[in-house]
Amino acid sequence: MRTHDLVIVGAGSGNAIVDDRFSHLDVAIVDEGPFGGTCLNRGCVPSKMLVHVADIADGVRDADSLGVDATLRGVRWADVRARVFGRLDREAAEGEEGRRETPYVHVYKGHARFTEDRTLLVGAGDDTVRIRGEQVVVAAGSRPTVPERVAESGLPYETSDTVMRLDRPPRHLAVLGGGYVAAELAHVFHAAGSRVTVIEQEDTLLAAQDETVSAAYTEIAAGRYDVRTGTALTRVEGAPGQLGLVLDDGTTVEADTLLVAVGRTPNSDRIRADRAGIARHGDGRIVVDAFQRTTATGVFALGDVCTPFPLKHVANREARVVAHNLLHADDLVRTSHEAVPAAVFTRPQIAQVGRTERECREEGLDYAVSVRRFSDSAYGWALEDGTGFCKVLADRGTGLLLGAHILGPQAATLIQPLVVAMSLGIGAATLARTPYWIHPAATETVSNALLGLDLRSSTP
Repeated sequence: MRTHDLVIVGAGSGNAIVDDRFSHLDVAIVDEGPFGGTCLNRGCVPSKMLVHVADIADGVRDADSLGVDATLRGVRWADVRARVFGRLDREAAEGEEGRRETPYVHVYKGHARFTEDRTLLVGAGDDTVRIRGEQVVVAAGSRPTVPERVAESGLPYETSDTVMRLDRPPRHLAVLGGGYVAAELAHVFHAAGSRVTVIEQEDTLLAAQDETVSAAYTEIAAGRYDVRTGTALTRVEGAPGQLGLVLDDGTTVEADTLLVAVGRTPNSDRIRADRAGIARHGDGRIVVDAFQRTTATGVFALGDVCTPFPLKHVANREARVVAHNLLHADDLVRTSHEAVPAAVFTRPQIAQVGRTERECREEGLDYAVSVRRFSDSAYGWALEDGTGFCKVLADRGTGLLLGAHILGPQAATLIQPLVVAMSLGIGAATLARTPYWIHPAATETVSNALLGLDLRSSTP
C-alpha cells in the first residue's frame, strides 16, 4: 500500500484543487474516466456546444418572421459531433497528461472504493492497487438515475452520458423526464431533425422553476414537441429501434430511441463511502459541514457527490474552499450557498436565482412581485420576442431581492446583475436607479421589472 499526503477521488472539479501551493506534498488523483469529469465530457460543455448549433438552426427556421428569406438544408450531425467531441476529448487527454507530468502528482486510473478510514482500492483484478491518504477529498460526482422499470426491460436506452455521441439523430426521440437535462437535449435533437415526445409525471415541465416560468415553458414546449405531462411510464416493451413506452394513462408512445433524464444519483454508493465512516443524507449525498468536511476525520467532499446545488460553478467554488482548508487548518473558510444562480439552455433560455414565488408564499414573506415582458422594450421589438419576461421578487420591508426569474434570449447573462445585487445586499430600488442601463438593450427588461416593484409594506 502506498500512502500519499493527499488523495483526491475524482478528476473533475477535484482536479482544480491542485496547484503549485501543493508542490510540497505527495498528491494522488484517482479517476476511472477521462479528466474533466461530467462537465467537460458528458455534461455542461458538450451540451452547450450542441445547444448553440440548435439555436442557430432554429434561428434560420424562424428568420421569416423578421423578413429574412432563409432555408435550413439540415444539421450535419456527424460534423457537429466530431467538432464538439474532437475538441473535448483532446482537452480531457491533455488534462490528464498535464497531471502525469506534474512531479508531485501521481495519477491512478480505475474505479476507487473505500475499504476503511482514508484507505481505498483502485482498479480491478490484477491491476488493483491499495492507497491511503493522510487527507482525502471525495469529488466523485454523480450519474444519471435510471428507473428500475427501464433498466430491467432489457431494451436499450440513452442517458445524458451517451446520447450526445449518437451516430445520428433519432427519428423519434422519447424523453423521460421534464427537468433541465430533458429540456436542453429535447431542444438539441428537435433542432437536428428528430421528432420529440416528452413524458413528465408532474403537471408542468421544469416544475422546480418558478410557477410563471414553468407554465410559460410548458406552453412553448407543447407547441414544438408532443408533451405528455401528468403521466408516468409503467413499462418499456418492443424491440431495439422499435420501443413502446406504455404510460399510466393507457397510451403508448412508439419511438426508436429513449432518453432517460429523470435526475441524478450521487456516486457515494459506488465509492462505498460508508466503509470510511462517511455519513450520507437520505438521497445519497455525503454530509459535509460549512468547511466541506465530512464526518470522517481528514476527509473533505465537494461537488455533486455532496452539494445541494449540483452545478459546475458551485463545485468550482467548493473546490477553492477545500483547497484553502487543506492548506490552512488553523484558518478555515466557509462555503456560501447564498444567491446561487442556475440556467437552462433551452429555447428560450431560462435563468433563476433565489426563491420562487411559491417559496415566498410558503414562508409567509411580505413580498412584492413585478413582471416585465421583452415585448414591452425596444430590444424586444427588434427580436420580435413574444414570450420572454423578467420576474423579480423583493422583500417589502428591506427592499432586498428575494428571487429573480428570466425566460428569454440570453437569460443566463441577464440574470447576473440580479445575482450581484442579492450577493452584495444591494436593494432593488438602488439597483434600478443608480447605474445606467443601456437603451436599447435586453437589460432594459430587467431594469423595468425592478422599477415595477411596489415596495410599500402591506402590513400595518
